Amino acid sequence: MATHNKSEVIAEIKERLTASEGVLMVDYRGLTVKDISELRNNLREVGGEMTVYKNTLTELALRELAMPTMEEHLEGPTAFVFIAGDPVAPAKALTKFAEAHPALELKAGLLGNSVLDKESVVALSKLPSREELLAKLLGTLQNPTRGFVTVCAGPARGLATALDAIAKQKDAA
Repeated sequence: MATHNKSEVIAEIKERLTASEGVLMVDYRGLTVKDISELRNNLREVGGEMTVYKNTLTELALRELAMPTMEEHLEGPTAFVFIAGDPVAPAKALTKFAEAHPALELKAGLLGNSVLDKESVVALSKLPSREELLAKLLGTLQNPTRGFVTVCAGPARGLATALDAIAKQKDAA
């Protein structure tokens, strides 16, 4: 590859690294073209994009950006999954696909300046999605308000119940 082309690829990798929330790395040896196409479609649906770059050029881009080195994980064929939004969804898609296709091997990941090993990527995939966490937070924030309204409505409900009981007692008599 010509030096001019290498510098263009490095610039592209740097741009993608800075624009994404993170990147996950997988070894795709043993997958068919059909499997890779399916994986790419699955990832695209959840905000990930899989691309293959030369390991050495990726390592150079990481160094130029002063990001942690991934040299130990950049051996053999490596596909890079760039994450556009919530990192949990692409991690879940990769883990699910790896369970169905044992040839796909999770290697590592990079979220911000944190290096994730294979176990951390699997742990990330087991977390609730961003939407689930926001829904839980909203529920937690609403609980005190709901409790306050219930307590405030208690005396009025008690009065209504007492009046109803008196009305029934007078009707029965």
